Amino acid sequence: MTDTPTSTSAGDLRLAVIGLGLRASVARHAHRPGEGQAVVAAVDTDLRAHRRAREWFGDEVRLHTGHRELTSADVDAAFVITPDDTHEELVVDLLEAGIPVFVEKPLAITTAGCDRVLDTARRTGTRLYVGHNMRHMPVVRTMRDLIRRGEIGEVKAVWCRHFVGHGGDFYFKDWHADRRRTTSLLLQKGAHDLDVIHWLAGAYTEHVTALGGLTVYGDLPDRSGQPAGAVMPDWYDPENNWPPRSLTGLNPVVDVEDLSMMTMRLEGGVHASYQQCHYTPDYWRNYTVIGTEGRLENFGDHGDSAEVRVWKRRSGYRTDADLVVPMPEQPAGGHGGSDPLLVAEFLRFVREGGATDTSPVAAREAVAAGCAATESLRSDGKPVTVRRPRPEVTRYFERGQREPLPDTAVRR
Repeated sequence: MTDTPTSTSAGDLRLAVIGLGLRASVARHAHRPGEGQAVVAAVDTDLRAHRRAREWFGDEVRLHTGHRELTSADVDAAFVITPDDTHEELVVDLLEAGIPVFVEKPLAITTAGCDRVLDTARRTGTRLYVGHNMRHMPVVRTMRDLIRRGEIGEVKAVWCRHFVGHGGDFYFKDWHADRRRTTSLLLQKGAHDLDVIHWLAGAYTEHVTALGGLTVYGDLPDRSGQPAGAVMPDWYDPENNWPPRSLTGLNPVVDVEDLSMMTMRLEGGVHASYQQCHYTPDYWRNYTVIGTEGRLENFGDHGDSAEVRVWKRRSGYRTDADLVVPMPEQPAGGHGGSDPLLVAEFLRFVREGGATDTSPVAAREAVAAGCAATESLRSDGKPVTVRRPRPEVTRYFERGQREPLPDTAVRR
């Protein structure tokens, strides 16, 4: 990745990036002037962020303080990489303007908000892509491939433990800690894992129960927050923020849970569980998938040392698995090389359409499961049923965002 862009070619896709915070790094993977695409416009309400845009995308990038200044005549697609509570309105406006959208996960912070976005994409015909990058992570794809080829038989259970070792720095010093902005971290952070659980199981959540609480960070006294314009790397300090109760500079509002546990019944009788803790000393996620003929489990989720192990014979405890699949050398880029792969898929989708590994409906289902689990958690474990999207909406996205032909049409 270069910080010294060359001139934009007339044939390049013209891209806009809305939001110049930490995850704007995703859009930087797309900035290849003269090679097919370039970021030509950047939007952020904070003028201090505009300096970053100049550094990343060059002096020619057009700077705006509002997304409504963008039109389909000026840009061919846009990245929405803003706080979660802004996704719904921003994406709807861009779709209405005919601008294809990449929106960072989660799609929205309510199920109704997701449905509104999907309905808008279907009505306008404007292409929508949701940035669930874990579908491109090598360890997730390896588990998916092993399941598809029948190594463990029919999937019956999926368990995920998410050890969020840097959770205090990552999620409790800015807007993530405020449930008005995120709904919950069970949704915000868990959207990745819920989507992966659904993908590995081949089914969506129907019914949930959950428990959890604000068990460590809720009574820490320093709620001074962070300086205006700061982004997470500016305050991240893994050496001095341990143990967790030594954390300082928390967001003025902290009302999201730092420990969450949910259980799910999925379509077809698959059962699943998800646990998330934001004050563990280690940071990684562990998936276990149990089928009718074996089980698999990942050890590590990033880097060349990660591997997936499969057990297929009866035994007592043993560390030696019947099949061990090491991860290939990781490509450059964030999240085990998944970010540039995600961006490449989006750009191909803008140009050509067609099927993608990510799915707006699946993104909606991850949010729906997270919202239902949050409702259950805050109701002392009350069971909650997850509402399905309308069948016609599901069909539209399953067809690559194309309406089915009418029954009277001639099919060739």
